[in-house]
Amino acid sequence: MKKKNSKINFQLFPQTQKPTEVMNNVIEVFRKNENRIGSTKKRRMRSDEVLKILSGDLKRIGFVVEKDKKNKQSFDVFLDGKVLKSFDVDAFHSRGKIILEIEAGRAVANYQFLKDFFEACVIPDAENLIIAVRNIYYTKKKKSNEFRESKDFEKVIKYFETLYRSNRLQIPLKRLLIIGY
Repeated sequence: MKKKNSKINFQLFPQTQKPTEVMNNVIEVFRKNENRIGSTKKRRMRSDEVLKILSGDLKRIGFVVEKDKKNKQSFDVFLDGKVLKSFDVDAFHSRGKIILEIEAGRAVANYQFLKDFFEACVIPDAENLIIAVRNIYYTKKKKSNEFRESKDFEKVIKYFETLYRSNRLQIPLKRLLIIGY
């Protein structure tokens, strides 16, 4: 879905749910900053740059946001009282129990969105997940100045449509919101 004149897309899973108020606020944060982060305007932007631009607005709506690669939000998964694995996330909203992950180049090429999904599924404090990916990811062709386009938002949506429609997995998350920027 998208707002008129906006290039910010989003899809919620399961599709029978509505976004929470916090999720709607996150969508508005992306729309507000679309001119600074949108993939049609900014062809080569890293995910940490996008997070930095959005961090002030995300904090205002209640997210705790990683400051930099050394100061991340970490969550531990325990087994028999011992830390089995720790996961770092870009931002977390404790009241809404929402993890927010912002991806850029690695989103589809390295299946980072699936890693984000897996991590949210095993983090006990997470009930909802937002994954933001570029609508279009541009890669420079070798030996030329031309760019190749990858429709990352559409590709990620297809993966999750397949997953949710198959009904083969019991997914522990209440909602999964994919935002295309």
